[in-house]
Amino acid sequence: QGVSRYLPSVSRYLLGYPPLTDWEPPSFTRAAQFRVGATSVLFLFAACSNLALLASVWCGRGRRLSSHLRPLMLSLAVADLMMTFVVMPLDAAWNITVQWYGGEALCKLLCFLKLFAMHAAAFILVVISLDRHYAILHPLDALSAHRRNRCMLLLAWSLSLLLASPQLFLFRTIRLDAANFTQCASHGSFTHRWQETLYNMFHFVTLYVVPLLLLSCCYSRILLHINQQHLQHKGESPLRRSGTDLIPKARMKTLKMTVVIVLSFVVCWTPYYLLGIWYWFQPDMLRVMPEYVHHALFVFGNLNTCCDPVIYGFYTPSFRADLAAFCRWTRSHASPRSPEHLSARQGPHSGEDEAPPGPAHWANQAAPR
Repeated sequence: QGVSRYLPSVSRYLLGYPPLTDWEPPSFTRAAQFRVGATSVLFLFAACSNLALLASVWCGRGRRLSSHLRPLMLSLAVADLMMTFVVMPLDAAWNITVQWYGGEALCKLLCFLKLFAMHAAAFILVVISLDRHYAILHPLDALSAHRRNRCMLLLAWSLSLLLASPQLFLFRTIRLDAANFTQCASHGSFTHRWQETLYNMFHFVTLYVVPLLLLSCCYSRILLHINQQHLQHKGESPLRRSGTDLIPKARMKTLKMTVVIVLSFVVCWTPYYLLGIWYWFQPDMLRVMPEYVHHALFVFGNLNTCCDPVIYGFYTPSFRADLAAFCRWTRSHASPRSPEHLSARQGPHSGEDEAPPGPAHWANQAAPR
């Protein structure tokens, strides 16, 4: 991805793979160094925050989420973790090494996992939006929401797997003996240029265009429905309106959270995809555009992986409570213990601990002697 400026074929740029052959061997430039540094920072934050989100929803206070919403947040955390542990390290390592050192099997596997993670992250957002669409427009179908969401999640993961599977057959390692250069690329897998362009355009549509259309459709209908409800109840007294809210506050809060999550996806990834489209229609711009532009836009796209747990934490007190409890536990175990304190906790036999001191113990310790 970081050396796509060398590509003679710009159609490979949008999916972000390094070059196959080049007249001049690529190098680890200063702009690529910035990209690697920024990606490393995002990796650390995304890994910690998404693992915390996964733990909170799986075994923390997040278990109190409704039965149909909990699998959605778990799937979103898993998809973001796949982006974190597959896309980010692969991008950073590939920018540093420039050429491929991982062998044939790893070339196929990582290119497959990368596209699988990107599709899964987009499709899970579509499932969440469809869930909010049903919850607001068809509230009486809440009893079937759990089963419906399970089916949609299964379809989302299955489609991601299916759409990414061609990567296993298209990508391979190719060595240029004259330049002592090895690359993982799809060169030679397409007999004609238009076939490769069509393949890349297809993934652009499935990764961005189709999810964006579905997201826009869902939230447009939701906003239209809410507006109609406000117009219908506009003439009622405030007391009556407060007692007959058709959209409960908890459901509205969840709706706001999902809207912000979707907006973060659109805002973060739109510039990167638009730049790729521009390169397709204006190939000469690939060599004219400053190198740091597409580096910065790809890093900005990866920022979306960090936004989801932050947004979830902002709208969910249980997640913030789990983080606070974990921080307290970490501080209590990291703080140094004095020998007197440790000896006071020893039982009558060496190596045997008593129960942790309670409030009465600390009150006695604080009392004047």
